[in-house]
Amino acid sequence: MIFVAGGIGRRMGREIPKQFIPVGDRPLLMHAILAFEAFDPELKKIVALPRDHIDFWKSLCQQFQFTTAHEIVPGGETRFESVKNACNIIQEDQGLTAVHDGVRPFPPAPMIRRIFDAAQVHKAAIPCLSTPDSIRITDNNGSTVAPRDQIKRIQTPQVFHTRLIKKAYLQPWQRSFTDDASVVEKMGIKIHLVPGDEENLKVTTPLDLKIAIMLADKPTR
Repeated sequence: MIFVAGGIGRRMGREIPKQFIPVGDRPLLMHAILAFEAFDPELKKIVALPRDHIDFWKSLCQQFQFTTAHEIVPGGETRFESVKNACNIIQEDQGLTAVHDGVRPFPPAPMIRRIFDAAQVHKAAIPCLSTPDSIRITDNNGSTVAPRDQIKRIQTPQVFHTRLIKKAYLQPWQRSFTDDASVVEKMGIKIHLVPGDEENLKVTTPLDLKIAIMLADKPTR
């Protein structure tokens, strides 16, 4: 289980990176880790952080008395490098490995189960949502309408057979690698789409943060 937490959050307009912003009783990244701890305490958890953020994260763990076991690896300049560094310390080749955004604090357990179950069968599974908005594609000549029913918003966790994702991250980086699924897909592997969840919010903007605060206050959490 890899958590990617390398962002600096320019769009958030905060002094600290967004993964460290407290929501409710703990920072966003801690919420994300605890969601998977509740799903399966046996999952080995690896957190990829920029080197400059590691000491700060450790101080937050002390401040919030966060004792959930996890291993820290230095992240790279890109998401690709960060996940690659995390894959390099996974000793096992069997089973499943998931990659999750550290700023998606509330992935619902039923959604996580759907993705893990699908990945077990299909080797590579990712959550997605349809878009309620009309979509247009722009180019130098203007814009054209895109078929909305063919457009999907992609979320995490993205789950793969461990041997497969480790092999995928031996490839050299390419500009087309926008997420882990695109890295695995480059090897000719078909990606299986699974229904995601609107509550599996990625906190990127101040509005996202307001929504996350409301989700943190839900009685079921």
